[in-house]
Amino acid sequence: MESYYPDQTDLAILKLLQREARLTYNEIGRRLHKSKSPIIDRIRRLEKLGYIRGYVALLDYELLRECMMAYVHIQLKDHSGEALELFQHTVEGYPEVLECCHTTGANDFILKVVTSSLQSYNAFLRQKIDRLPNIGQVSSSMVLAQCKHSTAVPF
Repeated sequence: MESYYPDQTDLAILKLLQREARLTYNEIGRRLHKSKSPIIDRIRRLEKLGYIRGYVALLDYELLRECMMAYVHIQLKDHSGEALELFQHTVEGYPEVLECCHTTGANDFILKVVTSSLQSYNAFLRQKIDRLPNIGQVSSSMVLAQCKHSTAVPF
């Protein structure tokens, strides 16, 4: 893969797309005082190089019926590279896991998990997390309200 760091125009495009991914090439060009053609080329390059991994709609969890979110703090017993990789690979396959972060501090991983109910969350813990090899301690923080939800990277 070619080595490339986005210039100021690329960064401006990324900022716009983070806020409004449905902007047309024409609208992005208008806002940045550029024509459509170079905007298309730049966006395609940013996609090809992995700076833009995809486009999604951000949902309001509180408006969705039967939807609850929790952060799961996990300590592993074994910290070898193989054990960490196995854990990560396994939880990546769980649709309930929206995010998996390998962290420093008391916990090895923090998972952002969404399920339809407390009962389904309990089933997720018992049938998936608790059955994984190498699990030490598991603690959960249930989300009562979400005051901010963003995926935009500040740069």
